[in-house]
Amino acid sequence: MLILQPSEFCKILVLCGALLVSICSAKAQTPTPAPTPATTPNQTQRDATRPPGGEQNQTQPPEARPNTQSPQAPPGTQQNPSVAPPGANVVPQTPSQPQSQQPTEPTQGATPQPTTQPTPANPTEQTTTPSTDQEPAQPNFPSSQPRPLPPLPNLTRLGVTGDNTLTLTLNEAIRRALQNNNDIEVSRNDVRFAETQLRSLQGVYQPSFNVTPQFDKRITPQQTSLGGAGQSGTTTSTTYTLSPSMTKAFEHGGGTYTLSFANQHTDTSSTFSFINPFYSSNLALTFTQPLLRNRSIDNNRHLIRVQKKRVEQSDADFRQKTIDVISQVQGAYWDLVFALRDQQIQLANLNLSRENLKQVEAQISAGAKAPLERAEVLTELANRESTLLTATQTVSTAENNLKQLILQNTSAPEWSAQVTPTDTPVFDTNPVNLNDAIAEARKNRPDLQRLRVQREINALDIQYFKNQTKPQIDLQSTLATTGLAGSAVTTSNPAPGTLVPLISGDPTLNASAFLLQQIRDIQARSGFPLATPPLVAATGASAPADLIGGYGKDLSNLLSFKTRNITVGVAIQLPVKNQTAQANLAGARIQKEQLEASIRAMEQFAEVDVRNSAQAVESARLRVLSAREARANAAVQLEGEQRLYAVGRSTTFLLFQRENALANARDQELRAETDYNKALAGLQHATSSTMRANSVVVESPTP
Repeated sequence: MLILQPSEFCKILVLCGALLVSICSAKAQTPTPAPTPATTPNQTQRDATRPPGGEQNQTQPPEARPNTQSPQAPPGTQQNPSVAPPGANVVPQTPSQPQSQQPTEPTQGATPQPTTQPTPANPTEQTTTPSTDQEPAQPNFPSSQPRPLPPLPNLTRLGVTGDNTLTLTLNEAIRRALQNNNDIEVSRNDVRFAETQLRSLQGVYQPSFNVTPQFDKRITPQQTSLGGAGQSGTTTSTTYTLSPSMTKAFEHGGGTYTLSFANQHTDTSSTFSFINPFYSSNLALTFTQPLLRNRSIDNNRHLIRVQKKRVEQSDADFRQKTIDVISQVQGAYWDLVFALRDQQIQLANLNLSRENLKQVEAQISAGAKAPLERAEVLTELANRESTLLTATQTVSTAENNLKQLILQNTSAPEWSAQVTPTDTPVFDTNPVNLNDAIAEARKNRPDLQRLRVQREINALDIQYFKNQTKPQIDLQSTLATTGLAGSAVTTSNPAPGTLVPLISGDPTLNASAFLLQQIRDIQARSGFPLATPPLVAATGASAPADLIGGYGKDLSNLLSFKTRNITVGVAIQLPVKNQTAQANLAGARIQKEQLEASIRAMEQFAEVDVRNSAQAVESARLRVLSAREARANAAVQLEGEQRLYAVGRSTTFLLFQRENALANARDQELRAETDYNKALAGLQHATSSTMRANSVVVESPTP
C-alpha cells in the first residue's frame, strides 16, 4: 500500500493549481467564431440519410406550394393548401444557394471566414476558425425554367373503336349468352337429338302397311292327260296378284298382329277348270302374344324406356351447361367491372403524380427544391404509368372473355365495341345459411339428378335381363276366310240328267273308248253280238252357280265365311343354360353397386362444393368490411401526409407512399366487392339456384 507523506501531498496540490491557471489563460486567448445559423444547413449540407425532399420548416413561394388534394375528391379537383395547426410556429426562411463543402482559402491580408466543421464526438476536441467582420459572398442562383409535363400514355386498345360503345347490365349479358353462346347451343341440340332418337324408337309401335303387286305368267308341260294339257301337252296360266297387309306391335303386353288380304286373278288353259278366268281372295288375321319372356318388357320397350331416361339426362346436362355459362358470364362481368374501375383508380393515381411533378417543377424553378427531386417524381410517374398500362391490358382480357361468352361468332360487330357494364357490385351483410344451401344443392344439382336417372336406367337393365332368363312361350292364332268366283267354261257336254253312254269319246284320246273299240272288234270277228255300253244320266261338268260371277261375287263369298281357316297353337322355346342373359344380368347388378358408390361420392362432392362456396361468400363479406375500413384509414393518412407536406414537414417519398397506399386500399376494396359478387355466383352455381336467381326458365322436354 502506497502511503503519501505530508510534503509530497503538498507538492501535488501545487502542481494541480498551476495546471488549472494555464487552462483558464488559454481559453481567454481563444477568439469567438462569428454567429451563423446553426440549424439551417444549405441544400448540399443536408443529411445524406434523409430521402430527397426531406427539408423541413422551409418557406416556399406561393406558386411552388403544393395544392393538397382530398383523397375522396376525384382526380383534378384541387383544394386550398392546409395551414399549420394552431400553436405551430412556422418561421419563414430564405432559400439558400447550395454551397461547396470545401473551406474557402483566406486572401492576403484578409481575415479568413469561419468554416463550420462537423461536430466531433468529444466536445473538447472541436476546433473553430476565428471570424472577422467581413460579410459572406452572395450566392449565385442559376436560372431554371419548369419543364413541361410528359404526355399521358396511350390507352387505346387494339381492335376496339372509341365511337362504338356497348352498355350492358348483368341481366342483358346473361340474355345474350343464352341466345348466342355456342356451348349452350351444342347442349340444346343434344336434347333435341335425344328426342329424335326417342321418336325413332317409338316408331316401332306404329302400324306398318305393306303391299306386293305381282304379275306371274307360267307355261308348264304336262306328262299325262290328267294335267289338263289337251293336245298341246302344256298348260298356260297368267296370274295378277295384289296382296296388301298391315302389321302392328302392341306396347302393352308385347303382342303383335298381322292382317293380310290376298287377291288373285288367274287365267288358265287347263281343261279341268270349271271357271276361267277366276278371282280368288284370302283374308287372314294372325296374332302372337308372349306369355313369359318379352311379356312385361322386351327389347323394343327396354330401348324406349332407356331412351326416355337419356332425354332426361340430356336435359340435366343442358341445365348444367346453362348454369355453367351463366356463372361464367357473372364472373367475367364482375372481372370487367373491377378492371375498368381499377383502370380509373390507376389513372387518378397517375394524375396525382403528374400534379406532384408540376408542383416540384415550380419549386425547382423557385429554388425551393433541388433538381434531384425531379428524378424521384419522374421515377414514380413512370411506375404509375406502367401500372396503368397493366390495368388497361387487364381490361382488354376481361372484355374479350365476356365477349366470347355473349357473342355467337367472330363476325359480330360487337367485337370492336367498348363494353361498359352498368351494374355495380352488391353487398349483403347477412351471413349464408349453410344448412339451407346444402339442402337446396341436394335437390337441384343437375349432376346428382343425372346419376339418379342413371340409377333408374340400371333398374330397367336389370328388369330386362332378368326377363330374358325366362323360357319363351308364345300364343299363336290365325283366323282366315277365302273367296272364289269366275266365268263358267263353255263345253258340249249334255245337260245334267240326260242319259248318255257310260263310255264315249274318241278312242285315240279316251282309254275307255279305245278299250270298248277293241272289244267290239273281237266280237265282230268271232260273230258275237257287239257290246253296247249302258246309258247313265249325265252328272254335268259345269261349275256351281255360287262360283259364277266377277270380283264382287268373290268378295261376297269371302265375307260369307263359308270357307274359313282357324288355327290356335303355342310356340315353346326352353333355353338350356341361357348364359348370355345371365351374364348380362350379373353385369347390370355390378353396375348398380357402382352407381350407388358414385352417387354417394357426388353427394359428398356437392356438399364440399357448397361448404367451400359458402365460406368464400363469408370470407368475401368480411373482406369487404375490412377493406372499407382500410380504405377510410388510408384516406385519413394521405390527407394528414398532404398537410404535413404542404408545410414542409414531410417528404415526397412519404407522400408517394401514402398515395400508393390509398390506391392499393381502393383496389383492395373494389376487389373484395367484386369477389363477394363472384362468390355469390359461385354459391348459386354450387346450389344450382343460378337460373332461379336470374329468372331463367328452362322447359322440360316432353317424351
